[in-house]
Amino acid sequence: MMNTATWTEKRLIEIDAATLCRWLASDMAVLVDVREEWEFAQDRIPGAINLPLSKFDIRKLPAEDGRRLVLTCAVGRRSAQAAGILLATGHDTATHLRGGMLAWDDADFETESGAPTVADAARSKVELLSCASA
Repeated sequence: MMNTATWTEKRLIEIDAATLCRWLASDMAVLVDVREEWEFAQDRIPGAINLPLSKFDIRKLPAEDGRRLVLTCAVGRRSAQAAGILLATGHDTATHLRGGMLAWDDADFETESGAPTVADAARSKVELLSCASA
């Protein structure tokens, strides 16, 4: 089996889309998308929370409640920058989706668009269950 999580400098953990999908489907991760609001509205991973890098404030991160905090963006550059902020402010590790939304789309996993709604959040977990065997 291919290694799906790798360590790079400064304790940054990069995961692939299949790993993220399994973690989300198993409620093992909370996903923060650091793209701008307009990008997030166009296309996003179900269940993602938007906290743009341009306004990134670690005090606004969602509660992890025992789950892994995973960052994502369009191609992985901004999520790596946000991970650097986490590491610089005392986090031992930071995890991000290698390749960002581009990798998620390439894996052909479900996405959402438009303004996030409560119905999206309720439906997201059910839709992600189909990727649990990916």
